[in-house]
Amino acid sequence: MQENATVLPQPVTRGTQRSTLWWAALLCVLSMVFVQFGAALSTPTMDTYGTFSTTWLRLCWAAAILALLVRPRLHRYSLSRWLAAASLGLAMALMTTCFFAAIQRLPLGLVIAIEFLGPLLVASLGVRQWRALIWPLLAVTGVLLLARGEGGWIGEPLGVLLAFGAAAGWAAYILLMKKVGRLFQGFEGLSVSLLAAALIVTPLGLWQSGGHLPLLQVASCAGLALFVPLLPYGLEMVALRRMPAASFGILMSAEPAVGALAGYLVLSQPMIPMQFAGTALVVSASLGVLVLP
Repeated sequence: MQENATVLPQPVTRGTQRSTLWWAALLCVLSMVFVQFGAALSTPTMDTYGTFSTTWLRLCWAAAILALLVRPRLHRYSLSRWLAAASLGLAMALMTTCFFAAIQRLPLGLVIAIEFLGPLLVASLGVRQWRALIWPLLAVTGVLLLARGEGGWIGEPLGVLLAFGAAAGWAAYILLMKKVGRLFQGFEGLSVSLLAAALIVTPLGLWQSGGHLPLLQVASCAGLALFVPLLPYGLEMVALRRMPAASFGILMSAEPAVGALAGYLVLSQPMIPMQFAGTALVVSASLGVLVLP
């Protein structure tokens, strides 16, 4: 009788790891494009109907769409899973609300530049070799250049404070998204987290709208929800399952550059040569993580 053959796991080679990292990086780039151009396209709706009510509606749409697609088994989750998903939902609510409120007061590129301090913190904490610090340092130099305008530093106090709130939410989001990705199968964890985020922002949305939601606003938010947060969050969850949180944080340094470009193309927000140089630096830092990690 022939014995059953034992199938040994294939070794993970450096080439395989590099290929996986490049694939995850592509997902990150797609996420950035959706976020930044989605943010730029959101500006007219937020100007007309308000930031909080628009943010709340897009979270509601994203949560509803994903729940219908994923059908999370809410009654089967343990307390630890619920706590992890609810914490991620809180981080999403903080990040999304502060971000959209900030871009009503500051140029899009500057908001992303400040918000990037969250991923940069995560990236710096994950550095194990001193030489690898060159990429966070290069990225933060580029971010500082992006934050300069023709008249000096761009910003107003409340807008800057909101941008820092978005940075704190983004740092927590990266760490919690990776944890939720491990605890749940597929996109179930993301679905529960979006439901939690929508519930958390509900009081702000109802307060600003006064319970009156024009049909045009509801319809426009359905489309905006695909750009932010549904598609970016889904892409980032898949990416974080394939790469370390520190590498993800450095790759996100390209987001200020994408944000500045989106503001330039969609909102006609001007860019000076120094900001173009900053864009080149943050893109170089992101490529450095892939080529020379």
